[in-house]
Amino acid sequence: MIINPATNKPFTREEKEELQAHHSRAHVTSVRRPMATHSIASYLTPSRLANVLRNAINGQAEDYFVLAEEMEERDTHYRSVLSTRKLAAASLSPTVEAASDDEQDQELAEAVRQLLRHPQWEDCVFDLLDGIGKGIGLVEMLWDTTDTPWQPYEYKWVDPRFIRLDEDTQSELRLVTDDNPSDGEPLASNKYLVHLPRMKSGHWLRAGLARVVAVMYMLKSFTVRDWWAFAEVFGMPIRVGKYHSNASDEDIRTLINAIATIASDAGAAIPESMQIEMVETAKGSGGDTLFENMAEWADRQISKTVLGQTMTTDDGSSQSQAKVHNEVRQDIINWDARQLANTLNAHLVTPFIDMNWGPQKQYPRIIIKLEESKDIKAWVEAITPLIDRGMKVQASEVRDRVGLSDPEDDGELLHAVNNQPINTPALNRQQLALNRALPAIDTEAEIDELVNSGLNEWETVSAPILNPILDAAKQADSFEAFNLALNDIASELDASAFAEQLATLCWQARALGDVTDG
Repeated sequence: MIINPATNKPFTREEKEELQAHHSRAHVTSVRRPMATHSIASYLTPSRLANVLRNAINGQAEDYFVLAEEMEERDTHYRSVLSTRKLAAASLSPTVEAASDDEQDQELAEAVRQLLRHPQWEDCVFDLLDGIGKGIGLVEMLWDTTDTPWQPYEYKWVDPRFIRLDEDTQSELRLVTDDNPSDGEPLASNKYLVHLPRMKSGHWLRAGLARVVAVMYMLKSFTVRDWWAFAEVFGMPIRVGKYHSNASDEDIRTLINAIATIASDAGAAIPESMQIEMVETAKGSGGDTLFENMAEWADRQISKTVLGQTMTTDDGSSQSQAKVHNEVRQDIINWDARQLANTLNAHLVTPFIDMNWGPQKQYPRIIIKLEESKDIKAWVEAITPLIDRGMKVQASEVRDRVGLSDPEDDGELLHAVNNQPINTPALNRQQLALNRALPAIDTEAEIDELVNSGLNEWETVSAPILNPILDAAKQADSFEAFNLALNDIASELDASAFAEQLATLCWQARALGDVTDG
């Protein structure tokens, strides 16, 4: 039985239908229209922009969201750098970390991994990252309740134009409806993924990058408009018409028309008494680069805001600048990814598990971060010797680190080459090497241990042999006398302990060699 986490009671039919319904669907005849009915960017002035930004922080943010959308559509540079930042985080592959190695926690983690295999998953993540520019990314989940576990079968982007804030705290999100078009209604529980990226402290409406870029967008739009007007006449000679003081009004109008049309028609008819002179303009005043420099300056400020650096996508930057650029980008990507993972854990993982398995003390976690393959390789190489020396490591942590799921009971498993499962052999082939089931052995360390073990007891073992010989050497006054004494004590020397130790060490060395060679 599926329990509603909000009421701690089984889902009613109405609540079940709520999970399946598409609440934020836009209609032409609804208060939630698919397209905005007015434009903000087309008539943007300093006073109008100030009103839009002021109204947004007072809870009336529809015009702000319209402006943010139009800025992405109209400014190629802003569109490029913002897409670069969003795609950098959206392209990272998520992993799922189980709460522990318990069978129940492993089952929950695997269920979350199945959620991440949804065909719309990448689209859902990209739509949530819409919050980088606008301050909020909202996605509605449509749940499949026909089979257990219940899980989202479709993710729908919600236009932030449909969002309202409560009048009291300015923090509760509400969705405009035909029944309540001004204040809206609270978002249904377990239905929405709400991404509020923290790019600055304070209210999320002040955190969106579009709020900062809006000023640069307005200044750049003025600059580009003036630039094109200037480009229409730049380099063209000034056309000066001259007429005599006794010229009639009709003659003057004829001269003016000739001046206006000579640029396009390359010819004009005027009275013989009149003249048209072409005065060349000065080309060294820098007017041709003024507007370009202003537009590029605005682009650099936009790049600094979105990417954290001032390099534009068009300039030729040095290799050292590119390295700094990449380092800053990695910082930003990891921050965006961490914020995104927090949203998914709070608004997807927790409701999904609470509905299907009930509240848990600990939940599996979605982890999204920038990792290179060489880092994983170095980590594996560092952890393997520790495991070989007896360190206890949870298998789930290793799988989560390398991005592998738990093996299924009936799944085909991969094995190490020297640890393949062996079918039952014939009776005459049942002698298997003991080292098949043993872990890898450090041969040099084992040999050193054998040597140290033998040297630790050498005085005790060799005393029955060496002591009589040393005594004979001390008592003899010549080599001949010492040689005769050796013949006398030969039968008294006790080499049993030495022979036993030598045999033991030889056997151990032979066994070590057999195990190592396989």
